[in-house]
Amino acid sequence: MVFCKHSPALEPTLLVPLLSNPMSGIDSDDSPTSPGSLSGDGRESCAMTPVSGAHRSLAVLSGHVGSVSCLALCGEFVLSASQGKDIIVWQQPDLRQFAKFGQGEGSVKALVTTGNKVFTAHQDSRIRVWKVSRSSENIFRLIATLPTTKDYLGKFMKQSNYVQTRRNHRRLWIEHADSISCLAVCNGVIYSGSWDKTLKVWRISDLRCLESIKAHDDAINGLAAHKGAVYSASADGKIKVWVKSGEATHCLKGILKGHKDVAMNSVVVCEDGKMVYGGGSDGCLMGWEGDSSLEKWKLVCDVRAHPMAVLCLCLVGEFICSGSADKSIRIWRRETSGGFSRVGILRGHLGPVKCLQASPNSVGGGFLLYSGGLDRSLRVWWVHKENYTQGTEKHTKLCYN
Repeated sequence: MVFCKHSPALEPTLLVPLLSNPMSGIDSDDSPTSPGSLSGDGRESCAMTPVSGAHRSLAVLSGHVGSVSCLALCGEFVLSASQGKDIIVWQQPDLRQFAKFGQGEGSVKALVTTGNKVFTAHQDSRIRVWKVSRSSENIFRLIATLPTTKDYLGKFMKQSNYVQTRRNHRRLWIEHADSISCLAVCNGVIYSGSWDKTLKVWRISDLRCLESIKAHDDAINGLAAHKGAVYSASADGKIKVWVKSGEATHCLKGILKGHKDVAMNSVVVCEDGKMVYGGGSDGCLMGWEGDSSLEKWKLVCDVRAHPMAVLCLCLVGEFICSGSADKSIRIWRRETSGGFSRVGILRGHLGPVKCLQASPNSVGGGFLLYSGGLDRSLRVWWVHKENYTQGTEKHTKLCYN
């Protein structure tokens, strides 16, 4: 286990002061950005091109030994995790490295935060729970590993609690049998999706596993939760909608079908719950409109968003951000019809973009976007909300007819 508490001696890894001049920076068109250079004090700095664009690169943060696999916001902190199992804590607004913590074998696959707790999903099929407390010597302290020992003891003696996971292998139904790829939090529960094709439900108050659902025919790659409904995106090409139907059970409400033989890698839900968007391994971004029952869904847009696979999605207000294996991030504005207009491209990552996270707060007429990539870097962008046509291609409305 590795913990590192806050220390003034920690070297800053921020490369450019945030919002020093919001309207100058990297252009948002199709031209690639230049690599970073060394500043006078020997620290790497962002490539800053003095052009009037709608978006700007603010910083490149380094420190991970492996690919950045997931991101989360936790109050004043930005958390980033990697294949090196370490989770780095960056403190806003200057984004200096504040702490580092981690435990377990293999990479961290997903992060979610709720209240004063951080939940991390790991390649070793376990979920770890960390308590955030400034009064503690270790700001991020490990308090539990799921399934908990108490949960095990309550179930391991009864044979009916065991399920067959693969040939000649049996496990308790509260255990994942493969890497946990995604997490979502809603209404006092944590949902975990795994490559073992199951969706599990955990109660936050006592950390018990309440339910295990045989959700898909292939690995679950993404989860999103909204007002009691959870949406699971799978390599089987479907997004499924699950709604709580009893004290501790969920039922299947709807199925959103993507392209045949194309994995769905990510899913997001708009604030009113009427639109669901999914990103596929064929580079397409798709949107479905649902009715109030969540049973009937209509495909209203289907966009070839990237030349390579869409690996992650992020929704902030009227904007959708998509990260791809093509190393780019594309910004889309949602239309009233459910379609999209592309309003910008962010380039700078030297490898596929694996995760995105946007700040819900408005900053200087725009919002902050954080991206993690297989190039081991965490990048910070500022995206303008108003003059979004400046420096970009003319809007093209892309709808499914």
